[in-house]
Amino acid sequence: MAKISRLAGLAADVALGLPVRAVPYEIRKDVPVPMTDDVTLLADHYRPVGQQTPLPVVLIRVPYGRAGAFGQAFAAPLARRGFAVFMQATRGTFGSGGQFRPFTTERDDGLATIAWLRRQPWCDGRIAMVGASYFGHTQWAVAPYADPPLVCVSPHITSANVTNRLFYEHGVPSIHTALSWSAQIGRQERPGLLAGLPDPRVKARVRRGLGRLPLQAVDVQVADAPVPFWRDFVAHAEPADDFWSQADHDGADLTRMPPANMVTGWWDLFLAGNLSDYTALRAAGVPARLVVGPWLHGELGELRTVVQSDVAWLEHHLRGGPAPEGAPVRVHLQQAGTWLEFENWPPPAARETVVHLSGGGRLGAEPGGDPSRFTYDPARPTPTVGGPLLQPPGKQADNRLVEERDDVLVFTGPALESDLDVVGPVGATIHVRTDIPYADVFVRLCDVDEKGVSRNVVDGIRRLDPRTLNAPDVEAGADGVLAVHVELFPTAYRFRAGHRLRVQVSGGAFPRYARNMGTAEPFGVATAGRPCRFEVFHDADRPSSITLTTLDG
Repeated sequence: MAKISRLAGLAADVALGLPVRAVPYEIRKDVPVPMTDDVTLLADHYRPVGQQTPLPVVLIRVPYGRAGAFGQAFAAPLARRGFAVFMQATRGTFGSGGQFRPFTTERDDGLATIAWLRRQPWCDGRIAMVGASYFGHTQWAVAPYADPPLVCVSPHITSANVTNRLFYEHGVPSIHTALSWSAQIGRQERPGLLAGLPDPRVKARVRRGLGRLPLQAVDVQVADAPVPFWRDFVAHAEPADDFWSQADHDGADLTRMPPANMVTGWWDLFLAGNLSDYTALRAAGVPARLVVGPWLHGELGELRTVVQSDVAWLEHHLRGGPAPEGAPVRVHLQQAGTWLEFENWPPPAARETVVHLSGGGRLGAEPGGDPSRFTYDPARPTPTVGGPLLQPPGKQADNRLVEERDDVLVFTGPALESDLDVVGPVGATIHVRTDIPYADVFVRLCDVDEKGVSRNVVDGIRRLDPRTLNAPDVEAGADGVLAVHVELFPTAYRFRAGHRLRVQVSGGAFPRYARNMGTAEPFGVATAGRPCRFEVFHDADRPSSITLTTLDG
């Protein structure tokens, strides 16, 4: 047992915005936990020094290692507040047995760990879980199923559904995220002092790998060895493949969920799923709280809010402390420098505002004009600029170079007479006809300032495939025209007076998303593509539009 002094955590407390006080704790390392298939997982047990009576346990299950930065950021701050913490390495990582096949074993392993914890004399039977990103997913994998239920959970910057919300966003493989993460987990346990730190050489390998065809084996080029997750990702992307159903938990009985605390960011790639989860939990009667800040995935501000909110959440649910103050929903209104509070999400007082695409590249109250046309060529795919990415750069970026391309339609509205606050879901309906059946429809909403700089705000994509045209979000009309409903990311964003709304319509956003090759070949093995000609209709009978959720000033 290693004794940790009070001074050891002061720097971390300051960085995380926690009170500079600490309870001495000790760590029992490499605690073995047997799984149902005789595999053993290892964990570190943090416990206040001198504590003799059983305590509730805060369980954290993580694939990135129990020590180092993740232990210091998530387990140690709670231990310094006097909580007993059990931080476990998931299967196949950092000493735990078995093979790491992400998202496929977390339910069984998590439930086995919870059952084992409840049998230990130092656990009083009450268990909470916390964590962000993948170790937010490990909470979703067990929280709806644990019996007795967990006391509370904090599934931050994650989603109950990882298939349609992350891996294959509305049918389109998110290859930048998947390959970047494959590079990380494929190299994270290699020896060396800098093994766990970001390496610009690896990022360069990822960029080169994303541009190669076929994609099936580019994991070897970025990680110097096959990465099981990448192989699963490219092998199970077809619409009828149910391999990833084991990773999705949004269909579980949510009335069994314990109280949930959630933090995410407007530029976090998990945002849409996180907000959908919150809405579903509240509809199921589950007490839940939500904070959404102006953050990209894993930014320091996001991390600080995660830890601070977890301390207050655990104090309330495990120790009977005061309930967190303020309304259940707290969101940052971007470009306004302020925070808004609501009783629910989406905001009950919000209303829908429909803006129509029309001829001549106009955006306004009425549709009209002849169809707009462009050709998408997978040999020169439309590039991605900014947006919610796993790693920087992301967020907002100047879109003018992309908007000058001949494969991007641009529709711009008049200068706003007053500020416009868009707070809530954003969606688009695009009436489109393509000359081949395989295509993607990418829609992006931008903010154009007085100098003409166009910055992305939210976007969304939908894959067209003959196998999925019966879905509710695609309606077939006359002459092969489809009404495609595209879900954009939600937001809270102020368009300033004098600025203009702009909508882009294109056939992709590469390499954030896999290029559509225009054929039935699976994306992992495709090497040859076909250009696709698009016609976008915006007349009175086929009114393409974008729908904003707005708040009155």
